[in-house]
Amino acid sequence: MEEQDKKENGVYSGEIKGGMRPSMKLVVMGIINRKPKSMEVVLSCAPQEEDEEADVGLQLKVSFTEKAVQRNARVAGKWGRPETTLSYFPFAAGESFKMEIVCEHQQFRILIDGQPLCGFTHRALPLASLTALHVSGDLQLTKVA
Repeated sequence: MEEQDKKENGVYSGEIKGGMRPSMKLVVMGIINRKPKSMEVVLSCAPQEEDEEADVGLQLKVSFTEKAVQRNARVAGKWGRPETTLSYFPFAAGESFKMEIVCEHQQFRILIDGQPLCGFTHRALPLASLTALHVSGDLQLTKVA
């Protein structure tokens, strides 16, 4: 991530130099607020503040009230079918977490605190076109790498 990346009020927007590629890993670390509702991590083709309709390779929407993590992608301006299956809900109010998004040839693999949470199969986007990371919601970020 770059020095000019923005991190304020629980919102982070940063550039992924050269885009995503297999074997690449993104790390998001933070502390969940005491009374959280939601948080979102998005890998897209453009910073969200510049283009809200940009294609999205991975959207992770965490709902604390529903104890759910929804995954989806927007290709050619259209959202696909969301995926919600989880074996466990890894987040707790007031607790710290380490999220790793590992880019593999066929999918993104998401780990929380070193434990596999879920995968998300790549949809019809070139991985290298995913050049922006956006994190927002009811959390205090401590590290993005």
